[in-house]
This record gives sequence, structure tokens and C-alpha cells, in this order.
Amino acid sequence: MRRHAGLGLCSVCWQKHPDRPFIAAENLAARLDCPPPWLGDFAGHLAARHCASRACTMIGTLGRLLQDDHPNHPQALLDRARRPGRSIGSLARALEDYFTYRGLALPTDHADRLAAGRRRRRVEAAPPPLRPQVQTFAESLLRARERALRAGTLPRTDTTIDAALAIVRDLAIFLADQWGKQDWALADVHDVEAFLARRPKARQRRLIVLRQFFRFARSRKVLLVDPTREVQANGPSGFSGTTVAVGQQRELFRRWTTATDAHPHEALLGILALLHAASSREVRLLRVGDIDPGDRTVRLGKRPHPVPLDPASWSVLQRCLAHRESQRTDNPHVIVTKITKSGRAAASTAYVSHILDPCGDPPRKLRCTRLAELVNTLDPKLVAAIFGMDPEGVMIYLADHVDPGRLPEPNAP
Repeated sequence: MRRHAGLGLCSVCWQKHPDRPFIAAENLAARLDCPPPWLGDFAGHLAARHCASRACTMIGTLGRLLQDDHPNHPQALLDRARRPGRSIGSLARALEDYFTYRGLALPTDHADRLAAGRRRRRVEAAPPPLRPQVQTFAESLLRARERALRAGTLPRTDTTIDAALAIVRDLAIFLADQWGKQDWALADVHDVEAFLARRPKARQRRLIVLRQFFRFARSRKVLLVDPTREVQANGPSGFSGTTVAVGQQRELFRRWTTATDAHPHEALLGILALLHAASSREVRLLRVGDIDPGDRTVRLGKRPHPVPLDPASWSVLQRCLAHRESQRTDNPHVIVTKITKSGRAAASTAYVSHILDPCGDPPRKLRCTRLAELVNTLDPKLVAAIFGMDPEGVMIYLADHVDPGRLPEPNAP
């Protein structure tokens, strides 16, 4: 095996040497006529988050960008480092994280491009005769969001717009495939009722979106009569979801507190949802700075008060923090994945939505179980104040039926 000339190491040891990224950065700076002042610090940024070989590969790619004839200021360099497609590339992600954290460049519009691609795929999935109105409806949603941003009100998120376009797309496919209708003006109330009957649990949400679309279509003279005007939601006004039985709650509690086969992320999300009614978004965005070790409290989402943790929940949180420390990351979030450990972004929604797959119960079901229990045993107004929820949103969990086990015995004193 040939040894490295300078350090006397074999090739395998040299590939793993921690000084390789810094030596590569020094050699790159020596080749450049005007090396950027942040190059050495960026090499340390890569060395702390990636292995030596991967860091050197990214520094080599960065060197080719710095040696071309284009401007080398941070914003232009970040734009040129991006790759086409769904991922901007590891180098572009590292540059974006480094530049934005130090105020050298603005974040890329990668999230906006991905959202635009999702909207385009939903519009193109509609049948061609019905597609122009779906495209126009998507543009109107984006204009409404821009007006809301300028007015300072709550704008629609990309997820909300994607869901609305998916519902309109499904209706267009239903009209074309089931009834052979190639014009929105031919849609009537029977078509809407048949479409809503395919998914009864989503009837209310789908009807809200269809009313928005047909009001928009009627204002554009696409149709004369709104087919959703006489359609009723007919859904239950109260809570109609499923909850977890007490015996199964005990099994899940033992799985996340005493067993060792559950992943720390699964245990944290499960125990916070089961005992503290935490949503997956609150746990996904939980940061290390939101934890108070002295009082053993955490800040969850927009709740007005810190949430005190019981010994079991605190132990699970410490296990998750130990798992985070083993990843050697500077990401401020508690839940850090292999993708996010080299940056500062939170874990993806898709990752968090599948954390509880091994136990078979989604986070929403566990959260609803805890909220229903608290609302039916405590004052609903108190629950709304604790969780920072609207009183109307809490009252849907108030049941009109009491389990026989909660009633006192007939002959009890």
C-alpha cells in the first residue's frame, strides 16, 4: 500500500483523516487568485457535519464553481450550486445553511419550486376539457394568498392549496370517467352527492372546497347554477374519530417507557401525544432551547404556558436527547434525522407521520384520545386555556354519553 507523502499514512487512514477537509480548503485557496474569506470557516462547517471524504468531495465541487468565469459572491454561488430536480444537492444545502445562518445570502426558493411542481401535477392530472378551469382556480388561490400576505391576515399554506386542488382534480376525473361529462356546466347536484358519497368521512372537508370552486366558476360565467348550493354537510357536529382503549394505552405506555425496542423518536412522539396531547407538528418543531431542565418543562407549539413533564415523559425526552447527541449535530431541533443532521431544518412531515407505524396508532388518534379524556373529566374552558385552543374546537370532544364504569353504583352511599 502506498503511503501518503506528507503524513506517512496509508491510503485508508488518509481517507479518514480529520484534517483532509482543511488541507483541501488550503490547497483550493492557494489555487484561487482571490479566495473568499469564508472558505476556511466553511471547511470547518463541512468537517463537523460530514465525513472527511464527503467533505473533500464537496470542497472539490465548490472549487470548480469558484474557478469559473461567473461571480463568486455568496448569493450567485448558491444559485449555481443548485441541481435541477426535487433535490438541490448536498453542496447547495450546505451552502444555504452556512450562508443563511451567517447572513451572507437569502434562502433559496426550493420549497416554492417543489410546491409549484405539486400544483402543476395536480392540474395536469385533470381531464383536458376540464383542466383550464382547474388551472384558473389554482391561480386564484395563489392571488388570494398574496393579498392575505399584504393585508397581514392568515394566508393559505401550500398544503391547504394542494389539498384543495386534489379535491377538484378528483371531481373532474369523477365527472369524466363515471358520467362522461366534459364540461363543468353539466355538473349537477346529483354528481356532487355521488362524489361526496365515495368518502363519507371526508364529506365536510370536500364540500367546503367544492363550494369554493363552484362559487369561483360561477363568478367567471363557467356555469349558471351552483350545484353545491343545496347540498348539506350532514356530518356529525361533534367528535367522530376513534380513540385508544385503556388497555391498549397501558401497552403503549410500557412500550415507550420500559421496553428498549422502540426508537427514541417513536417513544418521544408517542408519549407526548398520549399524555400531553401533543400534535406531530409540535413535536417536529420542538427545539432544544424550548426545554427547561430546572423546572422540567417544555414549550410545545403555541401553547401559552410551558408543559410540565412527569418522570416518565422526562426520561423519554432524555433518551431522545442522548440519541441526538450521538449524531453530533448542530441542528437545534430535538428530532434530528440523517437528512437534517447536517443542517438546521426540522424533520420532514412525511418522516414524523410514519414514526408511530410500528405501534399501529397515528399521532392524531393518540392526541384525540387524550383531549377527549381531559374535556370529559375537566372543565372544557380550562382545557382550552391550557392548550391555547378555541373553545369551539374543544367542545367537539365533549361527549353526550357516559361510560357505565364512570357512574356510581346505584346503592353506593
